[in-house]
Amino acid sequence: MVVGDFPIELDTLVVGAGPGGYVAAIRAAQTGQKVTIVDKGNLGGVCLNVGCVPSKALIQAGHRFEHAKGADDMGIKSENTTVDFSKVQEWKSGVVEKLTGGVEGLLKGNKVDIVKGEVYFVDKNTVRVMDDKNSQTYTFNNCIIATGSRPIEIPSFKFSDRVIDSTGALALTEVPKKMVVIGGGYIGTELGTAYANFDTEVTILEGTKDILGGFEKQMSSLVKRRLKKKGVDVVTNAMAKGVEEKEDGVTVTYEVKGEEKTVDADYVLVTVGRRPNTDEIGLEELGIEMSDKGVIKTDKQCRTSLDNIYAIGDIVDGPPLAHKASYEGKIAAEVIAGEKSEIDYLGIPAVVFSDPELASVGYTEQEAKDAGYEVNASKFPFGANGRALSLNNSDGFLKLITRKDDGLVIGAQVAGPNASDMIAELGLAIETGMTAEDLALTIHAHPTLGEITMEAAEVAMGQPIHITK
Repeated sequence: MVVGDFPIELDTLVVGAGPGGYVAAIRAAQTGQKVTIVDKGNLGGVCLNVGCVPSKALIQAGHRFEHAKGADDMGIKSENTTVDFSKVQEWKSGVVEKLTGGVEGLLKGNKVDIVKGEVYFVDKNTVRVMDDKNSQTYTFNNCIIATGSRPIEIPSFKFSDRVIDSTGALALTEVPKKMVVIGGGYIGTELGTAYANFDTEVTILEGTKDILGGFEKQMSSLVKRRLKKKGVDVVTNAMAKGVEEKEDGVTVTYEVKGEEKTVDADYVLVTVGRRPNTDEIGLEELGIEMSDKGVIKTDKQCRTSLDNIYAIGDIVDGPPLAHKASYEGKIAAEVIAGEKSEIDYLGIPAVVFSDPELASVGYTEQEAKDAGYEVNASKFPFGANGRALSLNNSDGFLKLITRKDDGLVIGAQVAGPNASDMIAELGLAIETGMTAEDLALTIHAHPTLGEITMEAAEVAMGQPIHITK
């Protein structure tokens, strides 16, 4: 029997159930829309299943192992600390299962219909959804496309058992003795750090002059220094040329300053960026405007060149961040509901779970100057904070970017422990139009890392307490 002869009518169809799609579906349902969400994979998308969440779990496990080996300067010694990596993977998978199960509960709780299958657009109001057995037609008034992205494959480094992407790196059944990472962006740096903490001998090959190119040099330099302490070999301006696969490992060839070199490893992890998943779903036939790289063009309300179709997340301009996708998902759902919502990216933070963590929100000092602002850049070191010293983790700083004329907070950068959490207060300051004085007058508990925000604000006002001017 052929299923799908009669179209199912919807108010809103969401294609993709990652952090952009499932959030969009829930918000759309909350506004009274009849919503169906479709994904060919697991709920939660790359982020929850093979990206943000499992990678942070692996990073945390690596930190635990590193700490368990002791700290001589604190008088703590430990012998014969070992890792049962199968247990690490089991624990990591448990974290993922809890969250993906939670997403299913949230969707059902908001009366969103969940469909598993592949989507193909027939026209601007119709799709076919196909699984292994059946095909079903859906018609909709509006659609939100949130199909995410996938790792870029280098022609000379075809993915295999030994040439792996980030998904493969998170699924290894053993701790490699040696690993080569191609690409020193946030994914390569995070996973390289995680395995280095498990005592893997890691080599990072970066094609540009520095790793973590999206962050200021002062910040990335701290990470490079920590990587060196962990025994990681960071090679910049390195061009990966090719790989020779063997039964038990790989030999990677690369070029630096005109000289060809090789390095042996158990695995080579390729992290050179991600490609939007906008092919093979029929968008070309719809005539939706896209760039040469498959990025969908949208306006400030996430609307594509077709007025009833919206696009969010990794398939539109901007950094491939889960929280950006979720933010855009809410905007698109609210616009469909007739609300006056639009995108404002100034308050979106960028975070790297490196060692130390890096986080940035709003303008950097240079970006603010390029935008025509006269600014103060006020720094406070973690080394002058009691909590950071008691954590034995005092490398780093917080830099606050404020307008000279009125002290308005327009940017901040944090490099240090818990930077990923500290950046939220600074994003709130930007979103609500706070000044350095507002932050300085906010009483922060002592002793906490959060005090560093208050201290940097006092530096901006020219009244620092715990460092000299």
